[in-house]
Amino acid sequence: MWNKNIETYFGLPFDFAEAQIVVFGAPFDGTTSFRPGTRFAGATMRKESYGLENYSPYQDRDLSDCPFFDAGELDLPFGSPSRVLSLIEEQTEAILDARKLPLMVGGEHLVTLGAVRAVHRRYPDLAIVHFDAHADLREEYLGERLSHASVLRRCHDLVGDGKIHQFGIRSGDREEFLWAPGHVSMHRFSFDGLFETLAALGDTPVYFTLDLDVLDPSVFPGTGTPEAGGVTFMELLTAVLAVCKNHVVGCDLNELSPHYDQSGASTAVALKVLREMLIALSR
Repeated sequence: MWNKNIETYFGLPFDFAEAQIVVFGAPFDGTTSFRPGTRFAGATMRKESYGLENYSPYQDRDLSDCPFFDAGELDLPFGSPSRVLSLIEEQTEAILDARKLPLMVGGEHLVTLGAVRAVHRRYPDLAIVHFDAHADLREEYLGERLSHASVLRRCHDLVGDGKIHQFGIRSGDREEFLWAPGHVSMHRFSFDGLFETLAALGDTPVYFTLDLDVLDPSVFPGTGTPEAGGVTFMELLTAVLAVCKNHVVGCDLNELSPHYDQSGASTAVALKVLREMLIALSR
């Protein structure tokens, strides 16, 4: 099952046995409601990662000293979100069974639900830290409960009230913002309150889901639903490194649509975030 890829992230061919983290792609955008294309993110990032240095001047560590395994892209069917989520759940479960940390590269944000299902089964007291421009708290979207627009609402169905902590939220319909108080902890527009939240979580198991459109589109235009008023790269990096100091037991980054940014800058941003996450999460 764990065959070494010919092409790997950052050109680092670690073996599965030595890896602490397993990266895998979930190339699915079957419920995208505006501009599709996130299914191409993982393959594009993997190819472009050869142009990024392995050394992080932010953390003074080198990725070559942080073993991770690149499990490649899942083979996901289109037209069946429930089947897609089951396959992601199975992959995540297998990684957890091997006592390794799953790091998924989406894909649209719905893919998070499959991973959270597996992680929550292992850690019933799971908390979720969510960076995003969008609340993703709709009960349904166009009659579909399994949607990128409702993924955090479906995660709430699993973890319950007070377990989801959202940051950077600046978009959603009125019902989402009316529903949020009393159910989730929503921090609008920025990362204000993040450090206090992380301190309060302490050793609680955390699933960290990062929708890259939390970034301002001037920094990250390569996404399907760009929203003005986002955070800067350095604000995001500071926040990511802070979360990775907590007891993260599963994570993902998603919503890069590389062909909407022909310059390649958005892919480079996504890769830099991935590199810093891999280094920070290496124990």
